[in-house]
Amino acid sequence: MIAKLHYLTQGNSPQEHLDHVQKACTSGAEWVQLRLNGLSDKKVLKYAEEAREMTAHFQTRLVLQDHYKIAQQIKADGVHLAHSIASPSSVRKHLYSWQFMGATAHHLAEAEKLLTKELDYLYLGPFKNTNPDSLLKPLALEGYTLILEALSTATPLFAMGEIQLEDVKAILATGISGLAIDEAITKDFNSIKAFHELLQASSTQEQRHSF
Repeated sequence: MIAKLHYLTQGNSPQEHLDHVQKACTSGAEWVQLRLNGLSDKKVLKYAEEAREMTAHFQTRLVLQDHYKIAQQIKADGVHLAHSIASPSSVRKHLYSWQFMGATAHHLAEAEKLLTKELDYLYLGPFKNTNPDSLLKPLALEGYTLILEALSTATPLFAMGEIQLEDVKAILATGISGLAIDEAITKDFNSIKAFHELLQASSTQEQRHSF
């Protein structure tokens, strides 16, 4: 089962990432993606093992960003391919059959290509982008609407990129399945409950209108 809310870790140090994993778990997070970039495999393994212990205690799913061999080694719940140059098809061969594999797409053509690669879920983004150094064009609500209409896939599609609580209802109205959140949760881990409530309200509404 893929949770509808994914917390993407942030931090100025690996230890801060772990501290945020702990806070997310104690605040009710069901799915955490550990994002450790620029470290040696040895260090990633060390911190990933610590994160695995934490998440196992809380029965929270742990997914590693890009480090698929370490994800397999520590029996994480899966891997998310954000910056990996490895193809999803080759990564799948390194994983256990029960491990999840997701990836990120920034436009329709990329999404169409990735959805042929045995993914369990796909992130679409960014929703917003206020980073002046980034070349990624924000998809906004119109982008999600157009992409979802074009894809018509059963694979769960998640919105990501500077999403705030006040954006959620409009995003879900486009047909998006769930949310991948970093900064809004890192600033206030109590917001996990509010995000869950908005996502649950959306699910209940879908069931009510299914015939």
